[in-house]
Amino acid sequence: MGHLVAASQARQQLGLDEVLLTVANDPWQKHDREGLTPATVRFDLVAAAAAGHEGLMPSDREIRRGGPTYTIDTVDELAAADSGVELVLIVGADTAAGLGSWHRADDLLAAVTVAVVDRPGAPAADPAFLHVAVPLLEISSSDIRARCADGRAVDFLVPDGVLSEMRRLHLYGLRA
Repeated sequence: MGHLVAASQARQQLGLDEVLLTVANDPWQKHDREGLTPATVRFDLVAAAAAGHEGLMPSDREIRRGGPTYTIDTVDELAAADSGVELVLIVGADTAAGLGSWHRADDLLAAVTVAVVDRPGAPAADPAFLHVAVPLLEISSSDIRARCADGRAVDFLVPDGVLSEMRRLHLYGLRA
């Protein structure tokens, strides 16, 4: 829900035509993380979450490309496909603080406009970045997974379509 709210608010506040909800194939920052949900399953969840929401477009571009996922590679592909489009990278304040450590960070920052979703308690983002205000939602993916594993309800914490997919696929300990 938090990602959907952030994407929707960014689209509206920044006047964007669409927001690509891009699913990483093999996220380099989580490469060694045990139990990472497969990329194709994460894409199905994103597609279910975005269904019916104008301007929110699930993207499997990085999955189709395969291999390790670096945002700059996706930005390069998008720019090559439509050189006239302005690319805006929407990230949370916590992520914005670490952008300098990303693969080809200088190239990435030169190729996109960065929009930061402000989160209370996160470090202040670079004032050169655009800022997106969103309502505070105390929902995290790790909490959702823990709730599922413990048998606690996640109704209204994830979109109905996502919950249906999670149950259908028996993700995180859920049963249909």
